Amino acid sequence: MTIVLGIESTAHTFGVGIVSDEPPYILADARRQYVPEKGGILPREVAHFFSRVAGEVVGEALSQAGLRMGDVDAIAVALGPGMGPALRVGATVARALALHFRKPLVPVNHAVAHIEVARFTTGLEDPVALYVAGGNTTVVSFQGGRYRVFGETEDIALGNLLDTFAREVGIAPPYVVKGMHAVDICAEGGSFLEEALPYVVKGQDVSFSGLLTAVLKLYRKGYKLSDLCYTLREIAFSMVVEVTERCLAHTGKKAVTLTGGVAANKVLNEKMDSMARLHGAIYKPVDVKYSGDNGVMIAITGLAAYKAGVTIDPRRAFIRQRWRIDEVDLPWYPWMPGR
Repeated sequence: MTIVLGIESTAHTFGVGIVSDEPPYILADARRQYVPEKGGILPREVAHFFSRVAGEVVGEALSQAGLRMGDVDAIAVALGPGMGPALRVGATVARALALHFRKPLVPVNHAVAHIEVARFTTGLEDPVALYVAGGNTTVVSFQGGRYRVFGETEDIALGNLLDTFAREVGIAPPYVVKGMHAVDICAEGGSFLEEALPYVVKGQDVSFSGLLTAVLKLYRKGYKLSDLCYTLREIAFSMVVEVTERCLAHTGKKAVTLTGGVAANKVLNEKMDSMARLHGAIYKPVDVKYSGDNGVMIAITGLAAYKAGVTIDPRRAFIRQRWRIDEVDLPWYPWMPGR
């Protein structure tokens, strides 16, 4: 049995997961999320929060698994992409544990981990993946040893679009309740506006900043808020489903998954499922428990990488804030625990 402890600290969540390559596979999942009193997230404040909770989260994960550090075979850590101050806390903790306990250190790309935990929880071996979160909007598929980007946002991410709008019009936080974003809840009873609003798909890429600006202008003119929320959601979701559909048609693959924080959204899931059915493809989203940032996804990816011989000298485990998913070799693909 091989056991890997994974550390996630790229954004607002400090997570520690522990997994093995034998059932029950997931041994521990401990998390602490930073929630600002108002406004958006300040990286410096997140880092201070992580520094305070890191030790107890590691301890909680070991306690859940009934293990000590000596029982762990390797430590995996997300080195990017993400917020620099937050990443540094996780990297520092991981380097310290690896050096002190003399454990191999495995570098993990946060975006790759979101796709891998989707593959693990859905059982889909080689899907087209739509990865949508607060800071990411990307359509990828595996080809030639790496995940290749078939489309991405040119500016802000889908999650950032929804959160920013909700914050600007005063309907959040909290943003998400039982699979419904604040924008979804507000959209109930709303109608699609006839005004010309930006639907920006450039080839395979999307752009949301113009849509956000246009809808906020209508809000300030006094348009009905439920109509604005409904229209914003329908346009934005249709854009990402369109580029995912093109990727599915181009690659000829027969499976689609949805992952990242926005993957918990019920409306987006319905649209993705309908699209996949039209193409005779299987659609399965990531287990909602692992849609947001978590340590399990880092541990799962770290386990796969470690078994494939991927490690790094802790003294050279530097963070990479802009580490793209298509820069990462995946020598383990399509291996996953249990398959």
